[in-house]
Amino acid sequence: MTNPLRLLYESVRGGGAGKLLNATSSAFGESPTITFADYLNAYTKDPSCGAFVDFLADQAVGMGFYTTCAEDYTEAKKAKEAADEFCEFVNLDGLLQIGVREIVASGNSFWEKIEPNNFVDLRILPLSSISSIKRDVQGNVQAFVQSATYGGKSLEAKRITHFRWNPVNQEPFGRGILQSLLEEYEIGSGEKRTSFIKMKARIENIMPKIIEKYAGPDEVWNMPGAKDETAATLQSLLKKKPKEGARFVWNGKEAATISTVQVDPRSRFEAYIDHIMGQINMGGQSPVSALLVDPKYATKATAETAAALVERKVMALQRFVKRTIEKEVFDPVVKQAGQDAQKAAVRLNWGIPEKPDINALLPVLAQIAKDRPDAISSQEIRNILIKMGLPLEKATPPA
Repeated sequence: MTNPLRLLYESVRGGGAGKLLNATSSAFGESPTITFADYLNAYTKDPSCGAFVDFLADQAVGMGFYTTCAEDYTEAKKAKEAADEFCEFVNLDGLLQIGVREIVASGNSFWEKIEPNNFVDLRILPLSSISSIKRDVQGNVQAFVQSATYGGKSLEAKRITHFRWNPVNQEPFGRGILQSLLEEYEIGSGEKRTSFIKMKARIENIMPKIIEKYAGPDEVWNMPGAKDETAATLQSLLKKKPKEGARFVWNGKEAATISTVQVDPRSRFEAYIDHIMGQINMGGQSPVSALLVDPKYATKATAETAAALVERKVMALQRFVKRTIEKEVFDPVVKQAGQDAQKAAVRLNWGIPEKPDINALLPVLAQIAKDRPDAISSQEIRNILIKMGLPLEKATPPA
């Protein structure tokens, strides 16, 4: 979203000290280097890509979330209730499950506010609907342009919450884990190295043909002195042989010796295939593929090391999503409820809220009630225990 204060500051300074875009890019907009349709195609059709994305996304948001509020804020309860009610109404947990997968895969997710000036709903736009982003020369987003298939509309920047993860060189779009696998690479002299996803797909496409060709070894039937008619008859019979293999009885007078033609062992490409798969696994930034597929990595020590490496990646992703939700969703909702968003400080926290140990807390409460009956009443102790999950009924207050 464009910051009005930033625009005012830049106008006073004469448009800012430096420019991020040239006039052409600013006027016509900027498109992603990899189309979102390619991301979706890789995620839905390549098992490795799907596993990479799902693994990181589940690690980040699979445990759910809860909200907290500043305890020293006098209207903390109202601010938190406003945020919680909005989360429940729009099913924020479900939106995060979808949005974070898009962020991990492509580095982008576009959420539309309904409506910006009266924020009552939130929905995720299809990734493939966004064709370009328009920015001014200072890099401030002006509009998100949808493709002609979706009507070709230009959506105002304030309508869209853009999750832009890991942008490079101030690009308008983020970069997900699949981008390096989908990118072609300029080698020089107009030559390009094809993408690793295409390399992998071509190898997988060739493998069934190799298996069909060499499932059974080729044979040469040698019959010295056989007549041409006899050889032709046998050749016709062998041509009808199914690919899966068959057994034949030959009653010709000429004796036949059968020689097996083996595949040249020098034609093996295991090292090349291992290299391609290694690059795929590195690009996916997830150990799940190697651990599940390659036996030499399936050890406890390797799994623990891989989990520790992935943990920092997951924490970075969680922090990015958390800050975006707090700024773009919670703050507007709390303000609409008539509360001070800055003082209320409603925060998104991952996981399940920890409850204090009842067995450890009960003696403490009992001692406080005994030594300082003026500090905490029996009714307050009951309320604390009820909130902690004990099946107690609220006491009826005296008339």
